[in-house]
Amino acid sequence: MNGFLAVFKRELKAYFATPVAYVFLVIFLFFAGYMTFKSGFYEARQADMRAFFTNLPILFVFMVPCTAMRLWAEERKNGTIELLLTLPITIPQAVLGKFLAAWAFMGIALVLTFPMPITVAILGSPDMGLIVTGYIGSFLMAGSFLAIGSFFSAVSKNQVIAFILAVVACAVLVYAGMPTTLNYLSTFLPMGLVNSVENMSFMTHFESIQKGVVEFKDVAYFVLLIVGWIGACGIILDERKAS
Repeated sequence: MNGFLAVFKRELKAYFATPVAYVFLVIFLFFAGYMTFKSGFYEARQADMRAFFTNLPILFVFMVPCTAMRLWAEERKNGTIELLLTLPITIPQAVLGKFLAAWAFMGIALVLTFPMPITVAILGSPDMGLIVTGYIGSFLMAGSFLAIGSFFSAVSKNQVIAFILAVVACAVLVYAGMPTTLNYLSTFLPMGLVNSVENMSFMTHFESIQKGVVEFKDVAYFVLLIVGWIGACGIILDERKAS
């Protein structure tokens, strides 16, 4: 536990040790607001945050891998990963420490969007339950994106390559649930297979939570995705340590 906490604190402090974290937060908040208002937030004349949450997965596709790409690629590039793995700390502790620090950072980014629900509350009487579940779904989705990014960061010591691979993987899982993608696939695939593709998409489970219904299957989807990719990351690092 001490090893895990040491890695967690080290990583979280590292985000704010340089201006990079602040630049990231400014860019994230800017585009979160820009995409929301561009999507007709005022024109809809509804006191809800549907426009914000609808655009969030697209924003996450590019922003979250930016956070994850340095987790292990930077350690490998600087040669500090060998030093880290020789410390009295297990690989699972190191992986979880780094991942949860990045997840906490993304949680901070989501918390900083608080002017959005305040604006909605001023303009009308929103359903706060929908807003809360929307943020829960967003946090779970951010964790899933980070788990994928963490895996590719462990695979490559080049941050740019890790970023591109993570973006592609996340984009596939997002766009697989888009109506246009499903309609195209239905033209040459059986409906059973199309439904399977839909169920593997971020969008399907995120939109379900966003509607205010937090079902076990949707939470389990994100949890299993996180556990699976983080487990794969640990296996990759364990093999590199053994070699």
